Amino acid sequence: MEVHSDQGHYRENSSSGNEDDNGSQATEDDPTVPIAQELPHPHIQPQPSQDVPQDPSQQHKPEKPRPHYKLRYVMSGHTMSISSVKFSPDGKLLASCSADKTIKIWSAYHGDIVRTLQGHKQGLSDIAWSADSKFLASASDDAIIRLWDIDQGISKKKFVGHSNYVFCVNFNPQSNLLVSGAYDETIIIWDVARGKALKTLSAHSDPVTAVHFNRDGTMILKYFGRRIWDTASGQCLKTIVDDDSPIVSHVKFSPNGKYILASTYDDTIRLWNYHTARCLKTYTGHANRGYCLFSCFSVTGAGKWIISGSEDNKIYIWDLQSREIVQILEGHKDVVLAVATHPTQNIIASASLDKDLTIRLWFDDETP
Repeated sequence: MEVHSDQGHYRENSSSGNEDDNGSQATEDDPTVPIAQELPHPHIQPQPSQDVPQDPSQQHKPEKPRPHYKLRYVMSGHTMSISSVKFSPDGKLLASCSADKTIKIWSAYHGDIVRTLQGHKQGLSDIAWSADSKFLASASDDAIIRLWDIDQGISKKKFVGHSNYVFCVNFNPQSNLLVSGAYDETIIIWDVARGKALKTLSAHSDPVTAVHFNRDGTMILKYFGRRIWDTASGQCLKTIVDDDSPIVSHVKFSPNGKYILASTYDDTIRLWNYHTARCLKTYTGHANRGYCLFSCFSVTGAGKWIISGSEDNKIYIWDLQSREIVQILEGHKDVVLAVATHPTQNIIASASLDKDLTIRLWFDDETP
Protein backbone atom coordinates (compact mmCIF):
# COMPACT_ATOMS: atom_id res chain seq x y z
CA MET A 1 0.00 0.00 0.00
CA GLU A 2 1.36 3.41 -0.94
CA VAL A 3 0.78 6.27 1.44
CA HIS A 4 1.42 9.80 0.22
CA SER A 5 1.21 12.95 2.29
CA ASP A 6 2.91 16.31 2.61
CA GLN A 7 5.44 14.59 4.84
CA GLY A 8 6.77 12.41 2.03
CA HIS A 9 6.23 9.07 0.33
CA TYR A 10 6.15 6.08 2.64
CA ARG A 11 5.22 2.65 1.34
CA GLU A 12 3.96 -0.19 3.48
CA ASN A 13 4.60 -3.66 2.18
CA SER A 14 3.99 -7.12 3.57
CA SER A 15 5.69 -9.26 0.93
CA SER A 16 8.85 -11.15 1.73
CA GLY A 17 10.97 -13.86 0.17
CA ASN A 18 13.93 -16.13 0.77
CA GLU A 19 17.15 -15.52 -1.11
CA ASP A 20 19.26 -18.29 -2.57
CA ASP A 21 22.55 -17.13 -1.06
CA ASN A 22 25.40 -17.12 -3.55
CA GLY A 23 27.45 -14.97 -1.22
CA SER A 24 30.57 -17.10 -1.41
CA GLN A 25 31.18 -15.97 -4.98
CA ALA A 26 33.82 -13.24 -5.19
CA THR A 27 33.10 -10.01 -7.00
CA GLU A 28 36.69 -9.39 -8.05
CA ASP A 29 37.75 -9.95 -11.65
CA ASP A 30 40.70 -12.23 -10.88
CA PRO A 31 39.84 -15.77 -9.74
CA THR A 32 42.01 -17.51 -7.18
CA VAL A 33 44.61 -19.66 -8.99
CA PRO A 34 46.11 -22.60 -7.08
CA ILE A 35 49.91 -22.55 -6.77
CA ALA A 36 51.62 -25.52 -8.43
CA GLN A 37 53.72 -27.67 -6.09
CA GLU A 38 57.20 -28.74 -7.20
CA LEU A 39 57.65 -32.52 -7.07
CA PRO A 40 60.98 -34.04 -5.88
CA HIS A 41 63.36 -35.50 -8.47
CA PRO A 42 63.13 -39.33 -8.42
CA HIS A 43 66.91 -39.72 -7.82
CA ILE A 44 67.15 -37.13 -5.07
CA GLN A 45 66.38 -38.24 -1.55
CA PRO A 46 64.27 -35.69 0.33
CA GLN A 47 66.21 -34.06 3.14
CA PRO A 48 64.78 -33.92 6.64
CA SER A 49 63.13 -30.64 7.37
CA GLN A 50 64.95 -28.19 9.59
CA ASP A 51 63.31 -25.79 11.95
CA VAL A 52 63.88 -22.32 10.60
CA PRO A 53 63.11 -19.44 12.95
CA GLN A 54 60.20 -17.42 11.60
CA ASP A 55 60.02 -13.69 11.47
CA PRO A 56 57.55 -12.81 14.24
CA SER A 57 55.76 -10.45 11.86
CA GLN A 58 55.00 -13.41 9.59
CA GLN A 59 53.62 -15.72 12.26
CA HIS A 60 50.16 -14.18 12.28
CA LYS A 61 48.05 -13.02 9.40
CA PRO A 62 47.21 -9.34 9.57
CA GLU A 63 43.76 -8.61 10.89
CA LYS A 64 41.12 -7.63 8.39
CA PRO A 65 40.43 -3.90 8.38
CA ARG A 66 37.33 -2.77 10.24
CA PRO A 67 35.62 0.62 10.28
CA HIS A 68 35.70 2.77 13.40
CA TYR A 69 33.16 5.50 12.74
CA LYS A 70 32.25 7.91 15.51
CA LEU A 71 29.70 10.72 15.65
CA ARG A 72 31.33 14.13 15.20
CA TYR A 73 28.54 16.58 14.24
CA VAL A 74 24.76 16.76 14.69
CA MET A 75 23.03 19.31 12.44
CA SER A 76 19.51 20.62 12.90
CA GLY A 77 17.41 22.96 10.77
CA HIS A 78 14.80 21.02 8.83
CA THR A 79 11.29 21.04 10.29
CA MET A 80 9.92 17.90 8.60
CA SER A 81 11.26 14.49 7.57
CA ILE A 82 14.61 14.55 5.74
CA SER A 83 14.41 12.51 2.55
CA SER A 84 17.91 12.65 1.06
CA VAL A 85 21.51 13.70 1.78
CA LYS A 86 24.26 13.93 -0.86
CA PHE A 87 27.92 14.98 -0.70
CA SER A 88 29.19 17.24 -3.48
CA PRO A 89 31.71 15.54 -5.81
CA ASP A 90 34.49 17.85 -4.60
CA GLY A 91 33.73 16.78 -1.03
CA LYS A 92 33.33 20.28 0.39
CA LEU A 93 29.55 20.42 0.82
CA LEU A 94 26.63 18.27 1.91
CA ALA A 95 23.13 18.89 0.58
CA SER A 96 19.93 17.77 2.32
CA CYS A 97 16.30 17.98 1.25
CA SER A 98 13.11 17.60 3.22
CA ALA A 99 9.34 17.42 3.23
CA ASP A 100 9.52 21.01 4.56
CA LYS A 101 10.03 22.15 0.89
CA THR A 102 13.63 23.31 1.48
CA ILE A 103 17.16 22.29 0.56
CA LYS A 104 19.97 23.03 2.97
CA ILE A 105 23.66 23.21 2.11
CA TRP A 106 26.15 22.35 4.87
CA SER A 107 29.91 22.24 5.30
CA ALA A 108 30.88 18.58 4.85
CA TYR A 109 33.83 18.88 7.22
CA HIS A 110 32.45 21.08 10.01
CA GLY A 111 28.67 20.73 9.84
CA ASP A 112 28.01 24.48 9.53
CA ILE A 113 24.97 25.67 7.57
CA VAL A 114 25.99 27.46 4.36
CA ARG A 115 22.61 28.40 2.86
CA THR A 116 18.98 27.37 2.46
CA LEU A 117 17.36 27.02 -0.98
CA GLN A 118 13.62 27.69 -1.29
CA GLY A 119 11.25 27.64 -4.27
CA HIS A 120 9.43 24.32 -4.42
CA LYS A 121 5.75 24.40 -3.50
CA GLN A 122 5.67 20.90 -2.00
CA GLY A 123 8.05 18.54 -0.22
CA LEU A 124 11.21 17.13 -1.80
CA SER A 125 12.23 13.52 -2.26
CA ASP A 126 15.68 13.63 -3.87
CA ILE A 127 18.65 15.79 -4.86
CA ALA A 128 21.67 15.31 -7.14
CA TRP A 129 24.93 17.20 -7.67
CA SER A 130 26.49 18.09 -11.00
CA ALA A 131 30.01 16.76 -11.55
CA ASP A 132 31.61 20.19 -11.01
CA SER A 133 29.76 20.67 -7.66
CA LYS A 134 28.35 24.00 -8.90
CA PHE A 135 24.75 22.93 -9.48
CA LEU A 136 22.15 20.85 -7.65
CA ALA A 137 19.02 19.25 -9.09
CA SER A 138 15.98 18.68 -6.86
CA ALA A 139 12.91 16.45 -7.28
CA SER A 140 9.65 17.50 -5.66
CA ASP A 141 6.06 16.50 -5.04
CA ASP A 142 5.08 19.58 -7.05
CA ALA A 143 6.02 17.49 -10.16
CA ILE A 144 8.86 19.90 -10.98
CA ILE A 145 12.63 19.46 -11.06
CA ARG A 146 14.69 22.56 -10.31
CA LEU A 147 18.31 23.31 -11.14
CA TRP A 148 20.03 25.42 -8.47
CA ASP A 149 23.17 27.55 -8.73
CA ILE A 150 24.88 26.82 -5.41
CA ASP A 151 27.13 29.89 -5.31
CA GLN A 152 24.26 32.29 -6.02
CA GLY A 153 21.67 30.28 -4.10
CA ILE A 154 19.02 30.68 -6.81
CA SER A 155 16.93 28.42 -9.04
CA LYS A 156 18.28 28.69 -12.60
CA LYS A 157 15.89 26.35 -14.44
CA LYS A 158 12.64 24.44 -14.01
CA PHE A 159 12.09 21.10 -15.75
CA VAL A 160 8.37 20.57 -16.31
CA GLY A 161 6.98 17.38 -17.84
CA HIS A 162 5.97 14.90 -15.16
CA SER A 163 2.30 14.69 -14.21
CA ASN A 164 2.79 13.34 -10.69
CA TYR A 165 5.27 13.83 -7.87
CA VAL A 166 8.90 13.32 -8.83
CA PHE A 167 10.64 10.80 -6.62
CA CYS A 168 14.23 10.58 -7.93
CA VAL A 169 16.75 12.51 -10.02
CA ASN A 170 20.35 12.07 -11.17
CA PHE A 171 22.94 13.66 -13.47
CA ASN A 172 24.95 11.70 -16.00
CA PRO A 173 28.75 11.85 -15.40
CA GLN A 174 29.16 14.66 -17.96
CA SER A 175 26.27 16.56 -16.28
CA ASN A 176 24.76 17.55 -19.63
CA LEU A 177 21.82 15.20 -19.02
CA LEU A 178 19.41 14.68 -16.15
CA VAL A 179 17.23 11.65 -15.59
CA SER A 180 14.15 11.76 -13.39
CA GLY A 181 11.59 9.20 -12.25
CA ALA A 182 8.10 9.84 -10.98
CA TYR A 183 4.90 8.26 -9.79
CA ASP A 184 3.35 8.98 -13.19
CA GLU A 185 5.21 5.77 -14.21
CA THR A 186 7.64 7.53 -16.55
CA ILE A 187 11.34 8.28 -16.77
CA ILE A 188 12.35 11.51 -18.51
CA ILE A 189 15.83 12.26 -19.87
CA TRP A 190 16.45 16.02 -19.92
CA ASP A 191 18.85 18.30 -21.80
CA VAL A 192 20.30 20.36 -18.94
CA ALA A 193 21.41 23.34 -21.04
CA ARG A 194 18.05 23.78 -22.78
CA GLY A 195 15.85 22.57 -19.93
CA LYS A 196 13.90 20.40 -22.37
CA ALA A 197 12.88 16.74 -22.33
CA LEU A 198 14.80 14.59 -24.81
CA LYS A 199 13.07 11.26 -24.20
CA THR A 200 10.21 9.91 -22.13
CA LEU A 201 10.46 6.23 -21.23
CA SER A 202 7.45 4.22 -20.13
CA ALA A 203 7.94 2.30 -16.90
CA HIS A 204 5.18 -0.19 -17.83
CA SER A 205 2.81 0.60 -14.96
CA ASP A 206 5.58 0.77 -12.38
CA PRO A 207 6.18 3.79 -10.15
CA VAL A 208 9.82 4.85 -10.50
CA THR A 209 11.57 5.04 -7.14
CA ALA A 210 15.23 5.23 -8.22
CA VAL A 211 17.21 6.16 -11.34
CA HIS A 212 20.98 6.08 -11.76
CA PHE A 213 23.46 6.45 -14.65
CA ASN A 214 26.38 4.05 -14.94
CA ARG A 215 29.92 5.44 -14.80
CA ASP A 216 30.15 6.39 -18.51
CA GLY A 217 26.56 7.58 -18.80
CA THR A 218 25.53 5.09 -21.48
CA MET A 219 22.99 3.21 -19.36
CA ILE A 220 20.24 4.14 -16.94
CA LEU A 221 19.19 1.89 -14.10
CA LYS A 222 15.58 2.15 -13.00
CA TYR A 223 13.45 0.50 -10.32
CA PHE A 224 10.66 -0.68 -9.43
CA GLY A 225 10.77 -2.43 -12.81
CA ARG A 226 14.35 -3.82 -12.55
CA ARG A 227 15.20 -2.52 -16.00
CA ILE A 228 18.35 -1.13 -17.59
CA TRP A 229 17.88 1.33 -20.45
CA ASP A 230 20.18 2.56 -23.19
CA THR A 231 20.61 6.32 -22.75
CA ALA A 232 20.98 7.15 -26.45
CA SER A 233 18.20 5.01 -27.92
CA GLY A 234 15.85 4.81 -24.96
CA GLN A 235 15.55 1.06 -25.48
CA CYS A 236 15.31 -1.40 -22.62
CA LEU A 237 18.53 -3.44 -22.62
CA LYS A 238 17.82 -5.88 -19.81
CA THR A 239 15.23 -6.80 -17.23
CA ILE A 240 16.60 -8.46 -14.10
CA VAL A 241 14.31 -11.22 -12.90
CA ASP A 242 14.34 -12.25 -9.25
CA ASP A 243 12.42 -15.46 -8.53
CA ASP A 244 11.29 -14.16 -5.14
CA SER A 245 10.36 -10.78 -6.68
CA PRO A 246 10.84 -8.65 -3.55
CA ILE A 247 9.82 -5.03 -4.01
CA VAL A 248 12.89 -2.86 -4.60
CA SER A 249 13.10 0.44 -2.73
CA HIS A 250 16.46 1.81 -3.92
CA VAL A 251 19.13 0.90 -6.45
CA LYS A 252 22.45 2.19 -7.80
CA PHE A 253 25.44 1.12 -9.89
CA SER A 254 28.68 0.24 -8.13
CA PRO A 255 31.56 2.75 -8.49
CA ASN A 256 33.22 0.57 -11.14
CA GLY A 257 29.94 0.22 -13.05
CA LYS A 258 30.00 -3.58 -13.02
CA TYR A 259 27.42 -4.33 -10.35
CA ILE A 260 24.05 -3.16 -9.03
CA LEU A 261 23.22 -2.63 -5.37
CA ALA A 262 19.50 -3.04 -4.66
CA SER A 263 17.66 -2.53 -1.37
CA THR A 264 14.45 -4.50 -1.01
CA TYR A 265 11.42 -4.60 1.26
CA ASP A 266 12.44 -7.95 2.78
CA ASP A 267 15.19 -6.65 5.10
CA THR A 268 17.80 -7.44 2.46
CA ILE A 269 20.31 -5.67 0.22
CA ARG A 270 21.48 -7.56 -2.87
CA LEU A 271 24.56 -7.11 -5.04
CA TRP A 272 23.88 -8.16 -8.64
CA ASN A 273 26.03 -8.82 -11.66
CA TYR A 274 23.68 -7.21 -14.17
CA HIS A 275 25.44 -8.81 -17.17
CA THR A 276 24.51 -12.28 -15.96
CA ALA A 277 21.48 -11.20 -13.88
CA ARG A 278 22.94 -13.18 -10.99
CA CYS A 279 22.78 -12.22 -7.34
CA LEU A 280 26.34 -12.35 -5.97
CA LYS A 281 25.92 -11.16 -2.38
CA THR A 282 23.13 -10.60 0.12
CA TYR A 283 23.43 -8.33 3.16
CA THR A 284 21.00 -8.77 6.06
CA GLY A 285 20.57 -7.75 9.68
CA HIS A 286 18.91 -4.36 9.26
CA ALA A 287 15.17 -3.63 9.09
CA ASN A 288 13.51 -2.53 5.82
CA ARG A 289 9.84 -3.29 5.31
CA GLY A 290 8.07 -0.01 4.68
CA TYR A 291 10.42 2.80 3.57
CA CYS A 292 12.66 3.59 0.62
CA LEU A 293 16.01 3.35 2.41
CA PHE A 294 19.17 4.54 0.68
CA SER A 295 22.16 2.19 0.53
CA CYS A 296 25.62 2.97 -0.80
CA PHE A 297 29.22 1.85 -1.25
CA SER A 298 32.20 3.08 0.76
CA VAL A 299 35.56 2.59 -0.98
CA THR A 300 37.67 5.41 0.51
CA GLY A 301 39.35 3.53 3.37
CA ALA A 302 41.31 0.34 3.91
CA GLY A 303 38.16 -1.75 3.60
CA LYS A 304 35.21 -1.75 1.22
CA TRP A 305 31.82 -1.45 2.88
CA ILE A 306 28.11 -1.48 2.13
CA ILE A 307 26.22 1.11 4.20
CA SER A 308 22.48 1.47 4.78
CA GLY A 309 19.98 3.13 7.05
CA SER A 310 17.44 1.02 8.90
CA GLU A 311 13.93 1.18 10.31
CA ASP A 312 15.31 0.34 13.78
CA ASN A 313 16.90 3.84 13.84
CA LYS A 314 20.44 2.55 13.19
CA ILE A 315 23.05 2.61 10.42
CA TYR A 316 24.52 -0.72 9.37
CA ILE A 317 27.94 -1.28 7.80
CA TRP A 318 28.79 -4.58 6.10
CA ASP A 319 32.07 -5.90 4.71
CA LEU A 320 31.40 -5.98 0.96
CA GLN A 321 33.06 -9.35 0.38
CA SER A 322 32.37 -11.32 3.58
CA ARG A 323 28.84 -9.84 4.12
CA GLU A 324 29.66 -9.56 7.84
CA ILE A 325 28.19 -6.65 9.80
CA VAL A 326 31.34 -4.82 10.89
CA GLN A 327 29.81 -1.81 12.66
CA ILE A 328 26.41 -0.47 13.75
CA LEU A 329 26.00 3.27 14.37
CA GLU A 330 23.40 4.34 16.92
CA GLY A 331 22.06 7.75 17.92
CA HIS A 332 19.10 8.59 15.68
CA LYS A 333 15.65 8.53 17.27
CA ASP A 334 13.65 7.61 14.18
CA VAL A 335 13.98 5.67 10.93
CA VAL A 336 17.28 6.43 9.18
CA LEU A 337 16.01 7.03 5.67
CA ALA A 338 19.04 8.63 4.01
CA VAL A 339 22.75 7.81 4.08
CA ALA A 340 25.62 9.04 1.92
CA THR A 341 29.38 8.47 1.79
CA HIS A 342 32.02 11.15 1.19
CA PRO A 343 33.83 10.89 -2.19
CA THR A 344 37.38 10.95 -0.76
CA GLN A 345 37.27 10.73 3.05
CA ASN A 346 35.91 8.17 5.51
CA ILE A 347 32.80 10.20 6.36
CA ILE A 348 29.17 9.07 6.46
CA ALA A 349 26.17 11.39 6.48
CA SER A 350 22.82 10.14 7.80
CA ALA A 351 19.37 11.67 8.20
CA SER A 352 16.18 10.69 9.93
CA LEU A 353 12.41 11.18 10.00
CA ASP A 354 9.98 13.28 12.05
CA LYS A 355 10.85 12.17 15.57
CA ASP A 356 14.49 13.11 15.06
CA LEU A 357 14.98 15.66 12.23
CA THR A 358 18.77 15.64 12.55
CA ILE A 359 21.57 15.11 10.08
CA ARG A 360 24.62 13.41 11.54
CA LEU A 361 28.21 13.27 10.31
CA TRP A 362 30.21 10.20 11.31
CA PHE A 363 34.01 10.20 10.92
CA ASP A 364 36.24 7.15 10.91
CA ASP A 365 39.19 7.27 13.34
CA GLU A 366 41.51 7.41 10.32
CA THR A 367 39.94 10.67 9.17
CA PRO A 368 41.75 13.82 10.45
